[in-house]
Amino acid sequence: MRTMMASMKTALFVFVHWVIHYAVCRDVTLPTGTLYRVAGFQVSLPCSVSGFEGPRTQEFEWFLYRDDAAGRQMGVVSTRDKGFPYAPFQPRVKNGEVRVERDSGDKVQLVIQRLRAEDQGKYECYTPSTDTTYQGNYSATVAVKVIPDTLQISYTRSLTGQPVPEGAELTLTCSAGIQSEQLTHLSVTFGKRSGGEGTGSNGAGGEVSNVREIISIDKMLGIVPGRGYKKRYDDGEITLEKRNGEAGLAVYVMKMKMVQPDDTGSYFCEASQWIRDPDRSWQKIAQRTLDIGNLTVQQLAESLSITSSPRGEVTLQIGSPLILTCEVLGMPSDVNSGLLVQWMKRGSVSSDTAVAGGVEVEVARMSPDGVVSWGDDLSRSSGGSMEKVSEGKYSLKLFSARPLDSGVYRCVVSVYAGRRNPGPSTPATHTQRSEGVTVNLKTKDVLVSAVAQLPRGPLLKRGSTITLICTATVTTTGPAQAQVQWLRWPIPAPFIRRGQSTTPDLTLPAPPVDDKPRVVAALMYDGVSKIYTNTSEVSIDRLSAVSYRLRVHTATMEDQGMYACHAEAWGQDPHGGWYNTGTRAESNAVTVYLYARAADLLLIPLVVGVSSALFVGIVIIATVTCCFMKRLARQRAQK
Repeated sequence: MRTMMASMKTALFVFVHWVIHYAVCRDVTLPTGTLYRVAGFQVSLPCSVSGFEGPRTQEFEWFLYRDDAAGRQMGVVSTRDKGFPYAPFQPRVKNGEVRVERDSGDKVQLVIQRLRAEDQGKYECYTPSTDTTYQGNYSATVAVKVIPDTLQISYTRSLTGQPVPEGAELTLTCSAGIQSEQLTHLSVTFGKRSGGEGTGSNGAGGEVSNVREIISIDKMLGIVPGRGYKKRYDDGEITLEKRNGEAGLAVYVMKMKMVQPDDTGSYFCEASQWIRDPDRSWQKIAQRTLDIGNLTVQQLAESLSITSSPRGEVTLQIGSPLILTCEVLGMPSDVNSGLLVQWMKRGSVSSDTAVAGGVEVEVARMSPDGVVSWGDDLSRSSGGSMEKVSEGKYSLKLFSARPLDSGVYRCVVSVYAGRRNPGPSTPATHTQRSEGVTVNLKTKDVLVSAVAQLPRGPLLKRGSTITLICTATVTTTGPAQAQVQWLRWPIPAPFIRRGQSTTPDLTLPAPPVDDKPRVVAALMYDGVSKIYTNTSEVSIDRLSAVSYRLRVHTATMEDQGMYACHAEAWGQDPHGGWYNTGTRAESNAVTVYLYARAADLLLIPLVVGVSSALFVGIVIIATVTCCFMKRLARQRAQK
């Protein structure tokens, strides 16, 4: 039994030693299978070594067994011996066309810059031993087949170098194809160099540096937008289409619907040939780049100009028509762009001079689809118009100018280059403003006065009718009317001020005062009355040319307060239209206090008397009942 256990231990020890020994054996690896590469283009063969002893940086030697040399070995290049290459490779190694590039101490690549037909054969990567014992494999081989270069690329029309206006459509065409016995795929990329002259690479080899890929058709026929162009591709602004061509070439058409200033640069078309190696990885085996030409995008801001007329300052009589014209110049005729035209106004006056201060407001606008909308003053939609007179020319007409129409007018144009009907969230390509046109209106001298009074009469009580009179006069030349508005403030709560007295002063806290008045009713200049309160029945009417009456029927305690009337003067223009002159006046305040009614005064003593009588009756009944019960209890106790 012990002998059997010892034999098993020995066998296990030998097995573990063999596994460990095998695991640390030197192993040199190269890509598997036969590699097909194109003549005239670069080829890279990676070689790595593992499981070795000695220094971390290993030496590598490359050999070639040509197919036409009957298997004779030829030294290609070595990392440790400059005299290693055979004669056919010595000049190529010297000028760097054939070289070894080290990725790390145990990984290198054999690079042949331009592959030749005679380079076909079996390549061996050999690593000289640095191990204490000779274990494992010290070399690996891979077969390389050189196939002819059949990659073709051409274009039908190049860029002329003439400036292209911002927003124009750019179309680039490129033809490419391959005719290979091997199963290879083709990818086509349109790109732009960030600066500098093009290389004009119409032959083999060479990579284009400092470029931005715009859009590609990859080796699997998928459309791939370049970095920085994905949003424009998703929005449909950049497209790439493959069409059937002649002589075995496919035609690739790229369209940029709206060029931008950043699109300025040198454009090229790049075609690449791909093959799938035995390890299932895709390798680029050929590439050609064709310069299409330079593109210069002319910015819209350099050519666009906005003018408004009449220029400078305009003075009009009230009621006269106001006509302003906006002209858009410098728009490219071959670019289909949408325009948003706005008329803005800053300042409004009631005097003879226009003031340019204040907030700028929109008077009217015309959208790119021709829809006209008005700003805050919706009444202008019936008293004015905005029209497109001709291409690039827009007019604003106010049929009857009012004092509030004075100010500084500007035409603001937003251009959507290349977009005839932009979406609501689409940003404008460029926005430009015209010079200001100052509009003055000659106004009449207007004086307004207002006096409020409470007519004499019996004391106002709850349930009475409150009657207030406002005398509003307008002094001016020509027809005029007063527009009267009644307002009410709450009565401030009474409080006792500290006086000279021997008794302590009682100070009542003052409640918060509501300074904002409440509009009760208004009588408009055209005789229309408006009631703004819902708590009481209110009426307002006109007694005479200057006298206006407010009545609050069946008044409640909420109707008491301080009343005042505001008068606003309205004038009539020569066309019969009414306008607000901007002159107003505020009357004195009238205090309305409601007293309690007689019935309300008698109610309190009556309630107090009845309550007292009930209380006394209850006390008497309780006392008699209590005495009777005590007496009855004593009689029962004596018996």
